Amino acid sequence: MHHSSSTATAAATSVNGFYDYLTRSLDDLYRSFHTQHFMSIQFLQHVLTLLQSFHSQLTLVVQKLHLPVGEKWLDEYMDESTRLWDMCHILKTGVSNMENYYTTGANISSSLQNYQSSRQVLRAINICQRERVGLEEVNRSLIETRIRPLLLKFNKNVSIESKLKGFNGFRGVLHALKNTNSLLLRILLSGLVYYSSETSFSSCQDNTNVCNEGELASGSGFIASATRLHEQIKESEDGQLGILLYEFRHTVDTMNELKTKVERMEMEFDLNERVEMLNNSFGVLKCGVENVIGQLDDFFDEIVECRKKILDYDL
Repeated sequence: MHHSSSTATAAATSVNGFYDYLTRSLDDLYRSFHTQHFMSIQFLQHVLTLLQSFHSQLTLVVQKLHLPVGEKWLDEYMDESTRLWDMCHILKTGVSNMENYYTTGANISSSLQNYQSSRQVLRAINICQRERVGLEEVNRSLIETRIRPLLLKFNKNVSIESKLKGFNGFRGVLHALKNTNSLLLRILLSGLVYYSSETSFSSCQDNTNVCNEGELASGSGFIASATRLHEQIKESEDGQLGILLYEFRHTVDTMNELKTKVERMEMEFDLNERVEMLNNSFGVLKCGVENVIGQLDDFFDEIVECRKKILDYDL
């Protein structure tokens, strides 16, 4: 009897510890939102780090809970890790699509350094602008064809308190994680791939949406933290469409400003300075994209490793 009581206490501690970790991490992300540019690489890498960390922590919770072998909890865990895997592949595809854009951007700098005529410069800028339009069109299509069934496919019946207590509280933990993952994935998709109605928080009608989840009594602190972050992001996204990544938008603005000056024949501006600014903005974008892709590749490895640990545990 004493053994089962101590086991229950250990389970509660690990479950409550997971909820506390979610809450602290989301609060930290909310604070960082106010110290960085909206949808900056730095902020989005923070989001991606939390996605990785939450998944890793869940694996530790599973190992502490003494879950029954071969039960439905394993299917539920595998479903969520599969969703994460699929969504992160969409993220990687979308962010990898930027490569042609920043490569074309480097060509503008080349044409400016070998400056001969305004027509030559404008041609290079126009080619890059067409590349940007094509990029956003491809990414919009990616969101519209791949996101809805993956992102919004939840079991809507789990938001009942008694069911969430199932498997020593694991079902509640997984439900909290799924909602939090959805919040973080929507942020990443809007920033790195494309912001549209499919990734808009306000368009989600799913009753397990993080901002509507009120039935989860235990660990409910994370709901308030997630809701606050969700509202802040939604407010900042208002009225925007396309790839919201700050570094991407900065290249667009820098390029447009240069185009305007060249068209108006404002040749008194410092061309070398403009070349350097443009080079820097595209260089920062390229570096950021490569860092995100590297982080996603690491996450794929971690998901494989975590799934292997869980499966080994369940044997």
